[in-house]
Amino acid sequence: MTGMEPWAISAVSGVAAMFVQIGGQVLGGLGKTLNEKTKKLIFAASNEYQKKYEERHGIIKVLGMREHVKLESLYTAVQFLDDDTSFQSIENLENVYRQTKIRRFQSQDGDKQEGIKVANDKQYLMVIGGSGAGKSTFLRKMGIEALKGKKEGFKHACIPVFIVLERFASSKLNIETFIAEEFGICGCPSPERFAAKALEEGKLLILLDGLDEVPTKNLTEAISEIQNFVDKYDKNRFIISCRGAAYRHNFRRFTDVAMADFGDIQIESFISNWFRSEPDRGKDCWQKLNSPEHTAAKELTHTPLLLTLVCLLYQRSHKFPTNRATIYERALRVLLEEWADEKIIVPEDLYKGLNTKRKEMMLSEIAHDAFQQDRLFLPRREIADKIEKLLAEMLPDEKFISGADVLRSVEVQHGVLVERTDGIYSFSHLTLQEYFTARYINDHRQVEKLVTEHLTDERWNEVFLLVAELMGSGADELLLLMQKEAQKYINTPKLQALLNWAEQVTVGSVSNLKPVRKRASAITRAYINAIAIANAIANTYTNANINANAIARTKTYANAIANANANVIVNANAIASTIANANIIANADPKAIAITIKNSGELKKSDIFNNVNFTMLSAQLEALKATIPDEKQPREVRRAFAKHLQQTLLKAFHLTLEMIDLSEEEIKALENYLYANHLIIQCKQAAVRVSPQTWEAIEARMLLVPGS
Repeated sequence: MTGMEPWAISAVSGVAAMFVQIGGQVLGGLGKTLNEKTKKLIFAASNEYQKKYEERHGIIKVLGMREHVKLESLYTAVQFLDDDTSFQSIENLENVYRQTKIRRFQSQDGDKQEGIKVANDKQYLMVIGGSGAGKSTFLRKMGIEALKGKKEGFKHACIPVFIVLERFASSKLNIETFIAEEFGICGCPSPERFAAKALEEGKLLILLDGLDEVPTKNLTEAISEIQNFVDKYDKNRFIISCRGAAYRHNFRRFTDVAMADFGDIQIESFISNWFRSEPDRGKDCWQKLNSPEHTAAKELTHTPLLLTLVCLLYQRSHKFPTNRATIYERALRVLLEEWADEKIIVPEDLYKGLNTKRKEMMLSEIAHDAFQQDRLFLPRREIADKIEKLLAEMLPDEKFISGADVLRSVEVQHGVLVERTDGIYSFSHLTLQEYFTARYINDHRQVEKLVTEHLTDERWNEVFLLVAELMGSGADELLLLMQKEAQKYINTPKLQALLNWAEQVTVGSVSNLKPVRKRASAITRAYINAIAIANAIANTYTNANINANAIARTKTYANAIANANANVIVNANAIASTIANANIIANADPKAIAITIKNSGELKKSDIFNNVNFTMLSAQLEALKATIPDEKQPREVRRAFAKHLQQTLLKAFHLTLEMIDLSEEEIKALENYLYANHLIIQCKQAAVRVSPQTWEAIEARMLLVPGS
């Protein structure tokens, strides 16, 4: 006998069974039977322990939620990646990010694994992730699963003990004492002996949350204490959480895994859980989030913290702000204020003047200077030095400001800057760096510099849109500067002839598109097609297609201008396949000719051109189709046919070969010009307010030769 009869143990399950078993060994003693009073105490302690765990760790309330909610009602299964980013160089991180071309810094290496499965497979697990990534929530959830017993997701019979390492900021970490206190709080008899026996038997799941939140001065001692404790009680299971690269791989037994960003399945699941009582609203939230006008909101949903913000925004107003700057500003308020209140690591009164406004100014300059240099990752020392310099100017009365301490505060309490690997930092989201960059430009009145230096650099596209939003009623100035700069690209007689041609062949046509959109449509549907054919014919019977990529991009921008805000949607792809197959046309391929004939019919339907006889063109192309030479014909015959095809198309659209014979530089200038005009339209759409008179003047000049 061990103090509890077998029938009594089998009558309970899960944590209660372990409490009974361990309590019987501790209190009954060998060969003795527990009295009824002691039995009741153990059962009561078991129930109280489960109740207190669920009260303390099984509910959540963050970011202004009106009431607490059960963690399980909102919990979304997390996934892990193998952690392989530590000790990478800045160059490696930059290369990986630029190759993946995503706007988050999520590693794409390794296969994702379900969090619960990893926790079941690994006795010693180190969970690594940034602020707000869901580390603490995962640890709390594993504790709840353990309370349910092996019949649920966690397959090991363990009593969970959740320990917040932050509480040891000012005292020595003694894990055994803490565990005994946890059992004592729930009324467990002889809690010290009970804890010792549970540890000896390997009956605990020990959850150590926030290793990075232990102050640096105590960290070495805390790591040593944890390592010794794990070695001493190695029959138990352990899960530790730590913020990103703050972890230095000090634990020999542990498997390191990184929190993976939420994917669409997890985001949709989280939203569904959030709106559990209003499923239709949850579906509507998900649908709107995936619409093109809400890409800014969607970008923030890949971490649980900011996904919570997005759900709150939608819950309160049943819509998302369409203004990018508004979304990012609200996200930053959450990170710099509300989230900080829950993560007090560096006391806010350390530097009394370091308020939210000054932090934003500081982060804006750091973001802008790095973005200006096309840098996404920065060394710790460089950031710390910059912080000290900036705050010395902002807070001259402070005797000394430690840039390293402030950086730690921004990282741990706010999650805006994140240590990606040993001593190397970036902004947690590229969108936040772009937002801060735009804030700096607007605050420092550097709009003209932005336009003259970066108008056609696609890397700055998002910054332009954010500046347009931030300028409020001053966006007129930005748009006028952009148009003035864009006009500089139309600097050769041939490019000017192109714009004049687009005006001449569309002015007065029956289409109800605005003139600028007619001109853009003409460029898209005829001129670029002619360029493609001319370039292909110049290289007939070869696989070369000169400027194919530039032509495709030019088509994209011109077509975007043609369709922007249009009431009549023209066929955006009427000649795309013809352009893509220009070499095939030049080689007299029957299928390509058929496509050209079909596209000429689409052009007629658009009513964009004022003097193109599409009926005659279709008849001419049909006639040509019937006389296509086969591959057995001499090369000279096929070349003559290709030239005839070219002349037919050029004549129909009132073009000459000389007009479309552009150099590489001219095609690039045309691409830049159309890109800039498209960006002007995007900025106008993003701006809070643009004077109608200003916009009418800008639109009237668009795609016209300056001064004409």
